[in-house]
Amino acid sequence: MGYGEESETAVIELTHNWGTDHYDLGNGYGHIAIGVEDIYSTCEVIKARGGKVVREPGPMKHGSTVIAFVEDPDGYKIELIQMGSLQEEEAALEKTAAATA
Repeated sequence: MGYGEESETAVIELTHNWGTDHYDLGNGYGHIAIGVEDIYSTCEVIKARGGKVVREPGPMKHGSTVIAFVEDPDGYKIELIQMGSLQEEEAALEKTAAATA
């Protein structure tokens, strides 16, 4: 479901599992992910407003993409993914630090 090109607007796919008449926490879907411009500030705002950050921002285990996870009031996880220039800037800083070490 979306209202424009996927490369420029938000898109989410909704599915239905035939033969399932109800869902329990955790078996409805894995999680959704949302791209954000400044993941660190976003997490701070979420915490300041009483939200729960369950994985602080940081690079993925086998990569440089910066992610975080927050939890909604029902216990579902929502992944935040750093988009654009901040992620590129951090990767460049890491590369520079590794080269000078």
